[in-house]
Amino acid sequence: MRAWKFGNDIDTDAIIPGRFLTIYDEKELAKHAFEGTRDEFSKQAAEGDVIVAGRNFGCGSSREHAPLAIRGAGVRVIVAESFARIFYRNAINTGLLPLTCPGAGAIKDGSSVTVNTSDGYIESEGKRYPTEPVPDFLLEIIRAGGLVEYALAHPEIKTCTE
Repeated sequence: MRAWKFGNDIDTDAIIPGRFLTIYDEKELAKHAFEGTRDEFSKQAAEGDVIVAGRNFGCGSSREHAPLAIRGAGVRVIVAESFARIFYRNAINTGLLPLTCPGAGAIKDGSSVTVNTSDGYIESEGKRYPTEPVPDFLLEIIRAGGLVEYALAHPEIKTCTE
């Protein structure tokens, strides 16, 4: 997994500019991910790549388009020193794993990253960085592909129409 390094306070407008919010297909959104911030991301990100960031990743608006654009680019894990609260939950709801890792800032752009959720760490260039645990019920939502897919797979969950 290749690391795409970002700094602190990456807001949702940097992840997906507001002019693309009429798009809801994640593959189409991915074509504009980080446009104007890091243009090569949308052209070079590959399935399994990892975003590594500093503090407050995903701050700004509450748009779900931001994690969808990242997921559409093939990224399944974001490792950051901290996340904006709404982005963190939107990531889970869209099937993207946000891992909080206080040492994430030390990981270099382009380096290889291995994620171990069961033992709670990521590894890059021979160094381990502990991550904060993600509760099992949130991991189940992510494994299902997001909150909608999770609810569809669990008919015991009541819907608004019942």
